[in-house]
Amino acid sequence: MTSVNTGLNPYANYGSAYARAAATAQPSLANALNSNESASSSSDAATNLTLSEAARAKLASSGSDKDIATVVTDLRAKLAAQYVAAKATGPLDKDGKLTIDLSTLDRRSLYAMATNNGGTFTADEQKVAQAELGNRFNGALAPAAGTAKLTGDFSGIYKAALDYLDAAGSEEKASAAWSAQREAVLKGIQATEQTPTKAPSGIANDPVAAYLAQPDTTTPVQDIATVAKSVRAALDAQAKAAKEAGKGELVYDSRRKTGQLADFSAVDNRSLSAISLNQDGLFSKEESFAAKQVLDSRNRTSILEALQASQKSGDPSQFSLGILNTYSAMSDEERTASNWTPSFRDNAVASYKSTNHILSLLKSG
Repeated sequence: MTSVNTGLNPYANYGSAYARAAATAQPSLANALNSNESASSSSDAATNLTLSEAARAKLASSGSDKDIATVVTDLRAKLAAQYVAAKATGPLDKDGKLTIDLSTLDRRSLYAMATNNGGTFTADEQKVAQAELGNRFNGALAPAAGTAKLTGDFSGIYKAALDYLDAAGSEEKASAAWSAQREAVLKGIQATEQTPTKAPSGIANDPVAAYLAQPDTTTPVQDIATVAKSVRAALDAQAKAAKEAGKGELVYDSRRKTGQLADFSAVDNRSLSAISLNQDGLFSKEESFAAKQVLDSRNRTSILEALQASQKSGDPSQFSLGILNTYSAMSDEERTASNWTPSFRDNAVASYKSTNHILSLLKSG
């Protein structure tokens, strides 16, 4: 478990909470780009070892049909169960480390917890929820921030922020803070449409500006050996469950007539990379091959989504931009397992810049 900063302001002022929460992306990006400083393109994306992006997206949208009282009741039950499992009485131990897994909570539940909806949440519960929401905001902006370092274009960060804000639950959208931040982000989008190579400044309540102004700190991620051990244990648990259910052995080929097919749907990409690379020899060739197939399929899906976004917007540069966002969101292990090399990245950057140049010539003509 990671330590949590418990000194965050109340969530009603969550712009500053976002800025202070632990970041997963590139800090002080505005200064680095505006001064034309060179920066390394490699960064470890923070990952959850049990949930894939698709699984987290599904979780984030869950509970939208429930009334808020039910959300709070269900949340209190989940927290109580986690406290019992952790043999804890609260979300933080004596060393300030989390005793519970906040990644299992959807955004609407986190917001209820952060704002003490129903008046049942302790100060520590509110603070850790605030920090988790801040981490999720940072995580949503991280790929676009990494891409901005490669392209010098800030517009994608503001678009990512708008997507994040628009995915909020009804209670969050009803807050004055959400409205103020969304208005600020829209102003940022307008500014970057005019001057994409300069980070907007002077916009009140701008969460992106707060994000870019964070100090030069990095959030540590688990080493790949630990990730491999965790996903090994998860696969072993699947195998045990299949055997106990009378479904036979765990198999990794859908063409097999017998056995229980392994489920990778909730396994994140870094864990899939650990299986595929198999650096410590914890996995069979069949397991590594199957994980690589799933990882490749997810990458193809992201490329297809980038192509569809480009076609929908009528902007061909969005295709290269989408690929770069995917690249920026990857950890080093994911890039190695997927063979997304620096040369591949550089070609995408060159394509993005040349397409934008041609478009600018057409507009000026």
